Amino acid sequence: MDANCYVGIDVSKDRLDVHVLPSGEAFSCERNGAGIAQLCGRLAGFAPALVAVEATGGFEATVAAGLLGANLPVVVVNPAQVRSYAKALGERAKSDPIDAFVIARFVEATKPAIRILPDEATKLLSDLVTRRRQIVDMIVAEKQRLKRISLKRVSRSITRLIAALEKELAAIDLDIKDNVRGSPAWRENEDLLTSVPGIGSITARTMIAEMPELGRLNRAKIAALAGLAPYVKQSGQWRGKSRISGGRANVRTALFIAAQSAKRFNPPLKRFFQRLIAAGKPKMVATIAVARKLLTILNAIIRTKQSWQNA
Repeated sequence: MDANCYVGIDVSKDRLDVHVLPSGEAFSCERNGAGIAQLCGRLAGFAPALVAVEATGGFEATVAAGLLGANLPVVVVNPAQVRSYAKALGERAKSDPIDAFVIARFVEATKPAIRILPDEATKLLSDLVTRRRQIVDMIVAEKQRLKRISLKRVSRSITRLIAALEKELAAIDLDIKDNVRGSPAWRENEDLLTSVPGIGSITARTMIAEMPELGRLNRAKIAALAGLAPYVKQSGQWRGKSRISGGRANVRTALFIAAQSAKRFNPPLKRFFQRLIAAGKPKMVATIAVARKLLTILNAIIRTKQSWQNA
């Protein structure tokens, strides 16, 4: 592995544009089986420290999986962060070869942690969890509409739709349960996670599906990945408020909901929450702190394979 070699790949529907630093070599290949095999062969010769692929609505998944299968160090980067970096460099022009160059420069400068890519089974579970969330959102929206409607014909229509959505939600829940309980590894992880007071099966399954890194990263990195790491804003004598941002919104939302329960029914976290409130922290800030501490606990439990009772 060449610690100084970084690769940026811009992914489009039919083509991959590649830029290698520090050599400056650039090339392109087709985004198909033969092209990805050719790409892996060429990059293996460079022995790069990191290969960065920009997230492009799903087109990057096959490419990243192929690179990972060739034992290359792959990271999927956020396109918004890459564009902000390009603006900071003063790079206003935009084309696929230029994008590949900027991605390489970005990963060389930031050296992001390698993200574990989910296998097919985990991707399926993630899709089911996502669909469940969409159905829940639709049910909530329809129930809100029902409160504002006085016309009986419309009310009956909304009521029928809610009933159909709730039936579909029950079917999705059964599919998710069958997938998780059908895998020994997932079943073990679900049992470990739900041993923590405040963590239910839905939160546990969301963590399994959407955070495969759980138990493999340290507490700071896992918090950043979930968007629960506070960022301090200060300049000279001025100090702004710390905020959380970025990360995986679905995981963060699931943990925030779990924290609402944990701060009431999990004794150590309840005491932690009450200490923060007594110290003058706003309830929202204290709840986010509980969510972050909860994530740290879950991360340790999966790493050690010890349930809450034995932790």
